[in-house]
Amino acid sequence: MPRLAANLSMMFNEVAFLDRFEAAAQAGFKGVEFLFPYDFPAAEIRKRLDDCGLAQVLFNAPPGDWAGGERGTASLPGRQAEFRDGVKQALEYAGVLGNGIVHCMAGIPKSVDPVTAAAIYANNLAWAAEEAAKQGVKIIIEPINQRDMPGFHLATQEQGAAIVDAIGFDKIGLQFDVYHCQIAQGDITKRMAKLMPVISHMQIADVPARNEPGTGEIGWKYVFAQMDALGYQGWVGCEYRPAGDTVAGLGWRAAYGV
Repeated sequence: MPRLAANLSMMFNEVAFLDRFEAAAQAGFKGVEFLFPYDFPAAEIRKRLDDCGLAQVLFNAPPGDWAGGERGTASLPGRQAEFRDGVKQALEYAGVLGNGIVHCMAGIPKSVDPVTAAAIYANNLAWAAEEAAKQGVKIIIEPINQRDMPGFHLATQEQGAAIVDAIGFDKIGLQFDVYHCQIAQGDITKRMAKLMPVISHMQIADVPARNEPGTGEIGWKYVFAQMDALGYQGWVGCEYRPAGDTVAGLGWRAAYGV
């Protein structure tokens, strides 16, 4: 049975961010993830986790100018020092919050030669992987569909897997998002089976509207069964936007036996 983690950036938006930890625990979740923790002291988030008996599963390294449309700096020329500072900040938070994985977003390298962007990306990730490994943290990377993020540097699951193979699965892993895979490539469970040796984290949302499982086109009963059949032991982040009230929409867990 998949271990589900509530994504507090998308779920439980009925209450303020720091109150979402308690809301997730009351709804039966044992783990949480979110986009970014940096608006709050790490110690305050740690207290919420401890008070609610929750595990911190994942968050992202700083993405650059998020409000201005940036989605990571890992492949952007001239931003290498900023990328490294962001990774160091993320690792400081991870040291307090206890998560063993940190996601580094690839970014949208506008008007940059793809070869140049790829070289910068590879160099940045290799550095980040070595830095994170010093404190027992693994960097993960996520392919994102071009409909939601046009121009995002990492577009396919296979591209991500090739990078993991090059750097080493002991230091870097693939974040396999079922929603992004379905939109960008399809053939979800075949890709899942092929790439399972390099997958460190999984996320879910239905297609096309990115709502909870059971609201769209994906055959979740089969997908969840395949996660178990393939022996996946990691967390599954519920990175979806509830179609209505978060708690009212959680019936999908019982419907699919998760």
